[in-house]
Amino acid sequence: MPSALPDGEPVPENGALPAQALDGAAGRPLGFYLHVPYCASRCGYCDFNTYTASELRGTGGVLASRDNYADTLAQEIRLARRVLGEDPRPARTVFFGGGTPTLLPAADLVRMLAAVRDEFGLAPDAEVTTEANPESVDPAYLETLREGGFNRISFGMQSAKPHVLRVLDRNHTPGRPEACVAEARAAGFAHVNLDLIYGTPGESDADWHASLEAAIGAGPDHVSAYALIVEEGTGLARRIRRGEIPMTDDDEHADRYLIADELLAKAGFSWYEVSNWATSEPARCLHNELYWRGADWWGAGPGAHSHVGGVRWWNVKHPGAYAAALAEGRSPGAGRELLGEEDRRVERILLELRLSEGCPLDLLLPAGREAAARHLGDGLLDPGAYAKGAAVLTLRGRLLADAVVRDLVD
Repeated sequence: MPSALPDGEPVPENGALPAQALDGAAGRPLGFYLHVPYCASRCGYCDFNTYTASELRGTGGVLASRDNYADTLAQEIRLARRVLGEDPRPARTVFFGGGTPTLLPAADLVRMLAAVRDEFGLAPDAEVTTEANPESVDPAYLETLREGGFNRISFGMQSAKPHVLRVLDRNHTPGRPEACVAEARAAGFAHVNLDLIYGTPGESDADWHASLEAAIGAGPDHVSAYALIVEEGTGLARRIRRGEIPMTDDDEHADRYLIADELLAKAGFSWYEVSNWATSEPARCLHNELYWRGADWWGAGPGAHSHVGGVRWWNVKHPGAYAAALAEGRSPGAGRELLGEEDRRVERILLELRLSEGCPLDLLLPAGREAAARHLGDGLLDPGAYAKGAAVLTLRGRLLADAVVRDLVD
């Protein structure tokens, strides 16, 4: 979760949504994001809403404790049921993110999932994912998750090279993420993702090759590869500002992306979103696709964001304040905004253009259509898709995705 929350109008104490938010809801999938804000230590590049034990000490008392977090989050799931009322939709996806969800006992994650199941039900083919730190799970933990209804897991690998992991302040042992893939498969997980980061200061092309080859060799059916973004206020940003380590430039990021796409394609992975590759359509992360396609999701937990029918809201950030609001029977929402038709049009372009199916050209205004024609001529958009009425990025277009999006939303 981002470290800063946007401005917005107040959320009613009971969390009630405008009546129109549920208009047409039956035709939209419903997902749940469950945020677990705890980490054993803070990675130098991390700007998410997470807390170590020392950061929470004395700032929330028992309310901020990991020990009762599952019960606290279940209170918000029950609030969601009250707010959504007679909405008949079962949960199509449930995604546990963080932080490090697997710092909690596996039984706690299973109980949080059970809260969603009890209040909303799960679709027969529901995707249930948790993020995991490789050092925080073992075969018994994974078996408990699988028996409790989880069927997808995402391990934070980041790199196979020890010196790169040190710069990122990652504390797992090289080789452990690959072993986790095998353990997850043995536990019965149908889908396994490995997260990678490229562009870390001090990483070479050879290092990145080695990380990709290690990830592919482990046998996941999904790989996410993200360019390192140095966020202000992080430990990594301070080290770069002091001149302790160099900043990776955009050309290096582009080179690493091309390497990733080439090696993953050779291994049978296809891109379906700019930073995500899967071996088949069922291997895609359906939960993230809900975000990219503007579906409905309820984000439970400190700092979590939600969206239902054009209403977007976000929770208070601190675990103590979050738990206190729920204990008092109040919504933990910190603010919300109602998206107008133009807001939703722009968001569709921003998000759908990142997908392999692209965005419909009829979403574009005249200036955006003119920009699309220029980018087609420059080789940034696929001619075949364009002829069929869609703006789809070419490989070169993916490297310049942010610039293309800026032009198309005009």
